[in-house]
Amino acid sequence: MNNIEQAEQLNARLTGLTAEEILKQSIDIFGSKITFATSLGAEDQVITYLISKIDKTTKIITLDTGRVFPETYDLLHRTINRYGVNIKSYYPDTSQVEEMVNTKGINLFYESIENRKLCCHVRKIVPLRRALNGMDAWITGLRREQSVTRTDLKIVEWDAANGLIKINPLLEWSESQVWDFIRQHDIPYNKLHDQGFPSIGCQPCTRAIEKGEDLRAGRWWWEMPDSKECGLHGKK
Repeated sequence: MNNIEQAEQLNARLTGLTAEEILKQSIDIFGSKITFATSLGAEDQVITYLISKIDKTTKIITLDTGRVFPETYDLLHRTINRYGVNIKSYYPDTSQVEEMVNTKGINLFYESIENRKLCCHVRKIVPLRRALNGMDAWITGLRREQSVTRTDLKIVEWDAANGLIKINPLLEWSESQVWDFIRQHDIPYNKLHDQGFPSIGCQPCTRAIEKGEDLRAGRWWWEMPDSKECGLHGKK
């Protein structure tokens, strides 16, 4: 059985289960070879809560790009203390950041999509690949309704770009389901969500949205919707 067939078989097995059941079975299957990559967004906070109930030793990682909001650091601290989990931070390579900034400028991402993708590559993709090294599967908080770039996702799929299985337990959840769950279980969340930030990334590339705008309209707001991915969830 090849990698794609394995992913399809697991997708058939897990589709239709609750998010908690998907996580439990995935952790049972992959054990120490599975990791959850959290950006500390609302969806990811739900998953961290569920993982803390299933197995606190499950590997959890986050990417510190060096440009995140202070409120995000505060949430990281509160989450670790609340659930007793170890969330390991991965950082970009200093020499790569220095070369990029010294040749392209500190705010290069506003100049072109190519520059923005370069910044995401250096600050996010390279550290993620290091974090996923040796893993067989990773868990994400992606939801189908978040973006036009995510409508074709499956609960389980083969991530060719990173060379492992990707599991999306909240794929079919709505925005209201996420927030109902957060309130029901008193899950800590980023204070910026209360200030009009439904999707939170790096500080220079995130703004609050206006009433009626798409949930991810505040991310790289100067770009067209079909280009608004950092590359973490791109297909090869």
